[in-house]
Amino acid sequence: MNSLLIIGVLIVLSAGLIIYALWPNKGTEEDVLKRRLRGQRGVDEIAQINKKAKESAAQKMFERMAPIAMKPVMPTNANELSMLRIKLNNAGFRRENAPMLFLASKTVLGMAAAGLGLLWAMMSGKNMSQMMTWLVMAGGVAFLLPNFWLSQAITKRAQRVQRGLADAMDLMVIAVESGLALDAALQRVAEEMANVHPDLSEELAIVTYEGQMGIPRSEALNNLAARTGVAEVKSLVGVITQAERFGTSIAKALRNQANAMRLKRRQKAEEKAQQTAVKLLLPLIFFIFPALFVVLVGPAAMDMIEAFKRMSL
Repeated sequence: MNSLLIIGVLIVLSAGLIIYALWPNKGTEEDVLKRRLRGQRGVDEIAQINKKAKESAAQKMFERMAPIAMKPVMPTNANELSMLRIKLNNAGFRRENAPMLFLASKTVLGMAAAGLGLLWAMMSGKNMSQMMTWLVMAGGVAFLLPNFWLSQAITKRAQRVQRGLADAMDLMVIAVESGLALDAALQRVAEEMANVHPDLSEELAIVTYEGQMGIPRSEALNNLAARTGVAEVKSLVGVITQAERFGTSIAKALRNQANAMRLKRRQKAEEKAQQTAVKLLLPLIFFIFPALFVVLVGPAAMDMIEAFKRMSL
């Protein structure tokens, strides 16, 4: 038992020394910034700059450890890596090293949780089988946490894109009908929607940048559908592609698509409104009805108890 505790402490100390060795030295840069900014800016701005420096130091430290930590969970083929990159794009993470950081986070969290679980089991006096059980359970749950977080991030970003798509379609219809080309309309909509729906604005701006780089419009729109992973966006891309292929009016196609999207959004809102009564049933039964019962029946019950006491006397 003592030997296992010593091994656990040595593992924790070794991990701390490795992190300390990889941690970038930002003290000198912070001192220089303080000397330059002292007397020129306020204390809050200096504190904000120091906070950014610490965040960048932690990020650089994690990026140094990532290539080592990702090796145990590296995808075995290019298809799995491509699918992971698509999921990260759907969540809004487009950096080149995003898959490496994600895979490294799984390894780091799994090993840290496994070590903590083992340490807790040793301190609690568990036997060897129970220690291994805690190690595997803690490591497995922590190892799967990034996958759960990624799925939640994808869902939330898709919902944000869906909420702004109908408004963006209306603006695009107005821009196209006023005489702008489709590329110019996409750029204008991206600029107008930047403050209201930043996620959708960013995606439309990427389509514009890809067109400026010489990528065909159909390919840029297909990339938009792949990055968002939203069914409505895929439908919109299909409508625009077919309108260009068959030479029909893009403005009319966009207007019909905008009306369909707005109708679908209204139907979803009505569906959620109809589900409200069912969702409120459990809170009413377990929280509101007992309180009402106590308030309404409580005084009468106390009077009845007092009356029975008097009758018994």
